[in-house]
Parts: sequence; structure tokens; C-alpha cells
Amino acid sequence: MNNAPARRRNMIVWIDAIIQGILVGGLYALFAMGLSLMFGIMRLVNVAHGDMVILMSFIGLMAVEKLGLQPFAAMAVVVPVAFSIGYLLQRGILNFTIGKDPLPSLIVTFGISIMIQNLLLEFFSADTRAISASGLESRSITITDNLAAGVLPLIVFGSAVLLTIGLQWLFGNTSMGRAFRATSDDHGAAVLMGINNAHIYALATAIAVGILGIAGIFHGMRTTFSPTDGPAQLIYAFEAVIIGGIGSFWGTLAGGVLLGIAQSIGSRLDPGWGVLVGHVVFVAILLFKPDGFFPRTR
Repeated sequence: MNNAPARRRNMIVWIDAIIQGILVGGLYALFAMGLSLMFGIMRLVNVAHGDMVILMSFIGLMAVEKLGLQPFAAMAVVVPVAFSIGYLLQRGILNFTIGKDPLPSLIVTFGISIMIQNLLLEFFSADTRAISASGLESRSITITDNLAAGVLPLIVFGSAVLLTIGLQWLFGNTSMGRAFRATSDDHGAAVLMGINNAHIYALATAIAVGILGIAGIFHGMRTTFSPTDGPAQLIYAFEAVIIGGIGSFWGTLAGGVLLGIAQSIGSRLDPGWGVLVGHVVFVAILLFKPDGFFPRTR
């Protein structure tokens, strides 16, 4: 009996799983870039990071429903709002928690996380929402007769790659990037060179939260969301950063892609295993390669 057609079908199933995992990984990378940026410069772990993703999803939802904007046009509103929130949050609160002891920043950002969740529950209730993409979420591009890739996931992945290139250029070719690197390496020496650390930290957080303005809208376009979804997004972002290596933007992108592939393959093995397999891969990498694949910061 010729089993070639069956083997070909099985191969297509696994190729499709890898493609879909890569595309999901682009969204995880968008979640994780800001987390990697903040830790790389300030050694600050923002526990409210995932809740900020959901906050930006809700702000994007309001821009679409109340202002009548298309989702991509809404980004022009949401990203500056997110940038401002990040700058004010760092300058007004988080700068006072930075130090050798990570506990104050963890406690403060945990409190911010709880506050965001409860405010969103108060204003939007616990109902799940979604940002209408006018049918874009259901469009796809045919690769072969049995393989296709969604247009929206491709846009998300392309955006992640472009943002990675942009952040890499910012850090490597601009005076702001040099200030970021100097402050990260030795904040005391940076002060002696005339760098305003408080301002630099606030700019880093503003960029990190600004990226979440894009990620939040994409997340709302791809799936439903609710006020209490933030911790799950934080976990995905944290895992992507650790897998890729702290402080590396390309590593963060690679970490998101590897996490997405692991979840996608797990889902093909069993529908309930997707997230679990992603966590198992993360723990395995944490055990055997704790610095990640492309670390820049220990």
C-alpha cells in the first residue's frame, strides 16, 4: 500500500504548525520588546507589563468605536497616548523604585497591575471584547494548495521585524541610543558625563509602553480580550525575553518565535497542550541555557 499521500498530509500539518507558530511568535515578540528594553536599561521587571497590553487594547477599542477610526489609524492615537503614559509613569513613580534591591519595583508594578485590572473592570465590566478589523482577520494568502497564512498575522510579524530593526538602529546609531547604553552600563558614570538618568529612564519606559500601543491593538484584532487577561500576556512576554536572551532585541524576536512554534506544535499534538508545551520548553531552556540564546545582559 502506498502511504505517500498520508505522509505528505502529515508533513503539511507540521509545516503549517510551524508557520502559524512563527506568526504568533511575532505578537509575543511585540509584547516582549518593551520588557526587554526596560530590564536591559534599568534592571526593572515591570509586573504590570501584561496589563498595559490589555489597557492599550481597550484604549484602541475606544478609538475605533467612539472616534470611528480604523484600527491602523487608531494606532496614531494610541501610540502617543501610550508613550505619554510610559514617560509619566517612569518619571513620576518608577524612578523612585530603581536601585540594587528589585523588591520595591516589583511591589509597585504589582500594585499598578491590580489597579489597571480593577479600573478596566469598573469601566468595561468582565465581558470579552474584540477590535473589528473589517474582515482583515479572516483573510489569508495561499502558499500551496493545503497551506495558507493569515494576512493579519503576517502584518503583525512584519511589524515585529520592523520594530526590531528600528530599535537596533536606535541603540546603535543615535545619541539617544548611546545614552541608553551608557546608563545601562554604569549609571554613575553616565551622570558624570552629563546624562540625565531620570529622563533617559523615562524615555526608555515611554518607548516600551509605546510599543505596547501597537501590540495591544494587534492583540485586540487577533483575538478577544478582557480586563483580567494581562498576567497571561506578561508570562508570554517574560518567556520570550528569557528564551531569546535579556537585552537582545533580535533574541527577543527569536524567543517569541520559538515560544509560538512550541505552542503551535503542542496544539497539534493535543488541543489542550499548546500553552503547556510552551511552558515546558521555557523551563527546559531556563534549566540548560539560563542566559537564553542571545544574551546581552546578565
